[in-house]
This record gives sequence, C-alpha cells and structure tokens, in this order.
Amino acid sequence: MNAPVGRRAPNLEVLYFEGCPNHEALASRLPELLDHAGLEAELTLQPIESEEEAQRARFLGSPTVRVDGRDIEPDAAERTDFGLKCRLYRTPEGVAGLPSEQLIVDAVANSADP
Repeated sequence: MNAPVGRRAPNLEVLYFEGCPNHEALASRLPELLDHAGLEAELTLQPIESEEEAQRARFLGSPTVRVDGRDIEPDAAERTDFGLKCRLYRTPEGVAGLPSEQLIVDAVANSADP
C-alpha cells in the first residue's frame, strides 16, 4: 500500500555502527516486513562512526530505529546512555539484538496516520 495521496512516506532510519552486526539482519528484512504489512517508508541507513557523533545523534546503540526522527521504543526519549554499542530490545520472546517486527510496523503505521 502506498502513502495516502498528498502524504509522503515516512522516513524509516536505521542508525548503526560497524562493530555490531545486528543492523545487517534488520536492514535486509525491512522491505519485506513493510511490504507484508502493506506499508511504505523511505529507508535510510545512517552509520555512526565516533563517540562524539553518537552523543550528537542521541544514538542508543546499534541498531537504533527511528521513524521520522522518533525512536520506535516509547521510552527511548528518556534515555541518556548514548554510545557505540550493540542495542538490546525487549521483545515478546525476551531480550534481543533486534526490535520486534510489531514494534517497527506499529511505529511506521502510526506515523502514516493523518
């Protein structure tokens, strides 16, 4: 499904650093996940290359997923533990190196709501 007429597709941004491999698995499955959910988004991969850049970008670890600049985790705005590290997410299956597919789908779908 395309973005409604007159609305742009949201920007789905994956921030990562090369020292953590989890972003590769996520980036490769995002197009299929969005397609299956009937959603459209502009995918951007953004490398974070230094601690200074991590602080400026408010990078909570790799991969950090944002939709239109907002982290997909509801409590992320309150966190301050920025840096070059692998990120962990709470999922229905337990703690994992990738966010749940439902968390991603919900964030994209909610950003597309008028």
